Amino acid sequence: MDKDLIILPVILGILFGTIARLFMLRTDYRQYPTYPHGRIIHIALGFIAAFIGSAAVPAVMAKDWSAVTFLGLAAQQFRDVRNMERNTLQELDKMELVPRGAAYIEGSARAFEGRNYLVMFTSIITTLVSALANIWWGIAVGILLLFLDKINMSGKTISHIADIEEGRVRIEGSGIYVDNIFIMNVGLKADRKVIEERAVGIIVRPKNANANVTLANLGQRQAMLHDVSNILGVYRDTGEPMLVPLSKRNLNDGSLGLLLFPQEREINQVIAVLKQVPVLESAVRLPSEAYRG
Repeated sequence: MDKDLIILPVILGILFGTIARLFMLRTDYRQYPTYPHGRIIHIALGFIAAFIGSAAVPAVMAKDWSAVTFLGLAAQQFRDVRNMERNTLQELDKMELVPRGAAYIEGSARAFEGRNYLVMFTSIITTLVSALANIWWGIAVGILLLFLDKINMSGKTISHIADIEEGRVRIEGSGIYVDNIFIMNVGLKADRKVIEERAVGIIVRPKNANANVTLANLGQRQAMLHDVSNILGVYRDTGEPMLVPLSKRNLNDGSLGLLLFPQEREINQVIAVLKQVPVLESAVRLPSEAYRG
């Protein structure tokens, strides 16, 4: 194949692959990846993924099958990226007043690995179309793939699987309840007074049997507690076990009672945050689709 004819499709593939990684890179309330160093790392990895994907196309077209080996090596490197992100987030989690939890961390690590594969796929397809058709078709396909990447990077949120409403925090003796869901016992009168003044109660009702089992997952529940505490702040400090946000489940209907201590006690804001909590891949269960016969 003429090197002059293939160089432009390769450059186009690298360009769209790198743009795809920039498109999927977001530092939000989780403050990760950090700015600027964390972003530089992920942009560089995205560029490498785009370069490998684009360079593999002319190699395969020239029947140089060693390119497949490089794709395999790239996959191994991206698995190492996943391990790196997992270890980093686990260390950071030790400093959180309300931890993310292992399930949330694993979901984030998977996302970082998966997005590099999306970058590689984008660059391969863009380069291939540009080489087989023309540059304009390559640009059109590249733009389409950017939108597909955007769709694939975002999954379901709690609002898709559950209804969220305010619950009344009440104290009966030493017991703390959210509506009729028992949360915990608190012995000290001073602690009960703080809970009465500062706590916010939330009821999360699953929409179906699948959501019921998903919300029962401890990792999913911890993610909900963490996101509210991270975005709205948390009214606690170290060494105060009575002010730890908690979740308990109503065993009869599967609804969750959340006892939260947000710094900003705006119930509408709390509900809005909970609706946007991601449904963790490791927490998803589909018992309604299981064969029981």
